[in-house]
Amino acid sequence: MPFLLPIFYIEVQSQIMKKSVALVAGIFLFACAEKKTSDYSIASLSSEYQTPFFEDSLRAEKILKYTAVVDSIFSQSARANHNPAIAYGIVVDDKLIYSHATGYANLEKKIVADNKSRFRIASMTKSFTAMAILRLRDEGKLQLSDPVAQYIPEMSSIKYPTKDSKPITIFNLLTMSAGFPEDNPWGDRQLSDTDQELIDLVKSGISFSSNPGSQFEYSNLGYGLLGRIVSNVSGVHYQDYVINNILRPLGMNDCEFEYEKIKGEKLAMGYRWEDNQWKPEALLKDGSYASMGGMICTIDDFAKYMSFLLTSWPPRNADETGPVKRSSVREMQQPWVFRGLAANYKSHSGELCPRTGSYGFGLGWRQDCHGVVTVSHSGGLPGFGSVHLLLPDHGVGIVAFSNLTYANMGAPATQALDTLMQLAALKKRALPVSPTLKKVQDEIVKLLPAWGDEHDSLFAENFFPDISKTYRKKQTDELLSKIGKITSVGKMQPENLLRGSFDIVGEKGTIEVYFTLTPDADPKVQWLTFELKK
Repeated sequence: MPFLLPIFYIEVQSQIMKKSVALVAGIFLFACAEKKTSDYSIASLSSEYQTPFFEDSLRAEKILKYTAVVDSIFSQSARANHNPAIAYGIVVDDKLIYSHATGYANLEKKIVADNKSRFRIASMTKSFTAMAILRLRDEGKLQLSDPVAQYIPEMSSIKYPTKDSKPITIFNLLTMSAGFPEDNPWGDRQLSDTDQELIDLVKSGISFSSNPGSQFEYSNLGYGLLGRIVSNVSGVHYQDYVINNILRPLGMNDCEFEYEKIKGEKLAMGYRWEDNQWKPEALLKDGSYASMGGMICTIDDFAKYMSFLLTSWPPRNADETGPVKRSSVREMQQPWVFRGLAANYKSHSGELCPRTGSYGFGLGWRQDCHGVVTVSHSGGLPGFGSVHLLLPDHGVGIVAFSNLTYANMGAPATQALDTLMQLAALKKRALPVSPTLKKVQDEIVKLLPAWGDEHDSLFAENFFPDISKTYRKKQTDELLSKIGKITSVGKMQPENLLRGSFDIVGEKGTIEVYFTLTPDADPKVQWLTFELKK
């Protein structure tokens, strides 16, 4: 089940597979700090927080102007790569705003593909498995720091690589840090294995490629075991649990795991390109590895899931409406395990823009040189390839399915999304200025240029011992003389509730003011800088 995060092309993926990658320190902290959700509740709320929002109310309309460009990208990719069909869609916030398809879902019967054709989505299934685990965690039925052997007793007999190994935890399976070897394409052919065959594999022993918790390595086996945990903990077969507790509550009524339950005219058949012709791939039966890549879905239905992922952002006070808590859905989309750095990555425009990548819970995470965060996962099986990419800070996502063996949908989907970002000039949510930030901004402006003692209560106990008031005044006097008479004070630009910047504009120049506040109940200025803008 190849995991084809679009940021890591072949050369980068190869480097990552050959080199050990250290886990982020947050893994240890997470495992130590985790508590059952039933142990606490939110006692009260701060009046400081205001929900971030999109300033551009016409984002969707702007994107729709450029759908012809998206169609062209996917059509060109289909021709170049011999895709029998590609179906794709664009999601903005809570809705699918555009979908289209090219080619045939069934070549023999000449059934044209569309947004309701059902494709096997392969490893994109993994985030549903992670969501099921988090739902059980939120119900207090397990913890992510629990040893896997607590729920799959047969795991207690496996031979670890070193004496000082830590037992494999659920967290390790979720983040692919259990120490299992990369298992593509072996894992794909296990899809139809029975539950007993999975357990027999565990009983016979599991080989390790690295020590548990030491690095990321893509493991279909790990997600097969997570499916077993869902079944054992819930008392319901994994597939039924996901269907009844995630898919149907989200209105995903056309998604299934067993292809035999789907009418022939609605099912996309899989093919491989060989000897300059398409050859049918045998459809794999539903089995114990369904949790690593067995789901079959439509563009229309998968868009509902993407909307659920996107609209878990930003944190807010509104009532919960989904089958899983918003905080848990956001947790899935965090960079828990470091994957690698694509130092030489270039955008489609040719710009050198390094990107770093990590793995969350059934979802990949990346951040580029401009600070744009993308959450994604791809999938591949004999006969199929898929990908979905989300921009959580922008509320936009794209999904693409194909019925070609291991079709690389990441390349055209990434190109399409990057193109829309540029053409529609998509911006991140705006963070409202907290009352405290605004108050401090006003007080900083008032203290200039005199730095009078009456303003000392604004500052934390470290402030003047770090840099004396005399020296600070000398610095600001020099800057103020360079910009001349002050003509205006710019709007506060918050980074968060307690940190931000603003401009002081003069006749001959501009000073950028940056400050950060303390964690006290009555926050004070602990850091303050003035810099002349160039």
